[in-house]
Order: sequence, then structure tokens, then C-alpha cells
Amino acid sequence: MEQINQYIKQFPELFKGKKVLYVHGFGSSGQSGTVTRIREVLPHAEVIAPDLPIHPKDAIDLLRRLCQTETPDLIIGTSMGGMYAEMLDGFDRILVNPAMRMGDTMKEHGMIGAQHFSNPRQDGVQDFIVTKALVKEYKDLTEQCFSAVTDEEQERVWGLFGDEDTTVNTYDLFRGHYPKAIRFHGEHRMNDNSFLHSVVPVIRWIDDRQEGRERPIIYIGIDALKDKWQKPNSSSQKTIRTLLETYQLYFVADAPDNASYYTDINQWLYEYVNVPAWGHTVFTNQRQLLYGDYFIGTDQHWDGMATQICFGSDTFKTWDDIASYFLRLGGQ
Repeated sequence: MEQINQYIKQFPELFKGKKVLYVHGFGSSGQSGTVTRIREVLPHAEVIAPDLPIHPKDAIDLLRRLCQTETPDLIIGTSMGGMYAEMLDGFDRILVNPAMRMGDTMKEHGMIGAQHFSNPRQDGVQDFIVTKALVKEYKDLTEQCFSAVTDEEQERVWGLFGDEDTTVNTYDLFRGHYPKAIRFHGEHRMNDNSFLHSVVPVIRWIDDRQEGRERPIIYIGIDALKDKWQKPNSSSQKTIRTLLETYQLYFVADAPDNASYYTDINQWLYEYVNVPAWGHTVFTNQRQLLYGDYFIGTDQHWDGMATQICFGSDTFKTWDDIASYFLRLGGQ
């Protein structure tokens, strides 16, 4: 089994006292390294992770029964599990690299024949066989995907797609039905880095919405993030990840006067900030009108409503200075 990184960060208050249902991928089990990772990162959440039957109808029936009895606050599905999770309407869900056309994926990757489970299962079974009939069962079931999409469901389903995933590519298919389709830096299998920096921010957004929680708002000017070589300023990325734990972040750029500028800004944020910038980017030439608690920028003369943190000033020469300042504030 994949070993959890001993230095992985915990978030004791995130999803505290809530239930998370994890739906594993093909040929895996509820004992996977991803389950260990979720339990480690969310130590005060109850994580339910069943071993799924091989036959897809049996699997979806099991999951629907669990949803009725356990009423999870969040469902996370990876790969094949993302396909199943999409069908569990009525719950908040995060689909990571979902195999929305599982039957096709099995054929494309030569999964027909003898297979070995990649993780231990409670029934002790280690091997199974994929037949053409089983592939057809998956193809038939996936025809039911997207059959219950409503405006409410579109608000409750998030799709995360690794930009280095060479196994499954259903981003366009998913985006045709759900607006919250996000590309993250990572491969098909999640690791500590992709989970912490891509999945955890979405979990936090969902937790905040469920709790009606409003965090103090920090606006961050793109000018304070970039150095003269158009790379991130030292410690800026680390500080952003720290601030995300207690603040709501928005990233601010000047209003574009051409399409290429808009594309360049979004591409830069995608490359260096990634998931936290999705849906949290503001283009404006009237920064002083932004309503929030703090503004981190390079403006020398500031008359906005938010408290200015002037990057490069004597008080805030570096992003480490900014991180120390907000650490002392303690989330206020």
C-alpha cells in the first residue's frame, strides 16, 4: 500500500464531525493510500471507504444504500469512483479524474483478462477477471451518467482533472454538464502534493458553504506576485497556501484591453497558483472599490476600502514578512 508522507499537513477543524464517503478506483479497495491520506489530512472527519464489488450494478447499489444510511456530508470519488460519485445525486461531490466512460477506458487500456487488486480487500480476494461481458456492464451503466443534472446538482459537483493524466480524459465531457471543471497540476493517481494543493482547497470551499462561514477577504494583486522575470516572488506560493487556511483569497489584475492579456493572466495563475485561483480572479481598473478586509499590492498611494499591505515597503519587504504579519493576526 502507498505510504503516507510523514510530513503531510493536517487540518483538524476542516470537516470536523462530518462524514466523508470515499469511492475508490478500478482494481483498488477501501484500504488504498488515498484513504489513508484523507484520514490523515482530516483527522476529525469520519471517512467511510467500502470495497466496491466488481460488477458495476452491485457497486452502485451498495453506494446508494450507504448514502441512505450514512448521509455523507461529502463524497470524493477518484477515477472509476468519480464515475460512481457523479451518479449519487443529492450530495456534495468531488470527482477527481473521473472515468466517465469506464467501459471505453477498460478497452483502451487493455484491461480485459486476469487482473490483480492493487490494495488489500476485506474479503481477502486478490485476483479477478475482466471479461467482455463485464466491460459491457460498465458501458451500459455509464449511459446513466449525467441523467440527473439539475441547477442544484451543478452547484454541488466539482470535477478536478490532472493536466498530466494519461489514463483518463473526460474534462470536456464533464464540462458539458457541470460548470465546476478545474484542471490541476498532477497525474491520474493523486499524491500528497496534488491532494493538499488541489483537493483540500475545494473541500474547504464546500465546508464553508455548508457551515455558512464567511472568512476575512484578502485581495492579492498580480503585481505583488510576479518578479521582474514573470516568475513568482520568493515565498509567495508558500504564503498563499498558508493564508488559504484562514482567509478567503481573490487575485486581482487590471481589466484586460485585449484577449491575449486576459489569457496570459489566467495562464500565469493556472501555472503558479492553480486551483485556489479558480473562480477567485478579479479583473478591474478600480481596485479601490473592492470590498474586503485586506489588499496586498504594490500601490504606493492607496485609498481603497481594504487595509493595504504594500509589498516591497519597509514593513513588508518580502512575502515572509507578509506571512508573519497574518500569522500574528491569527485569522482576523
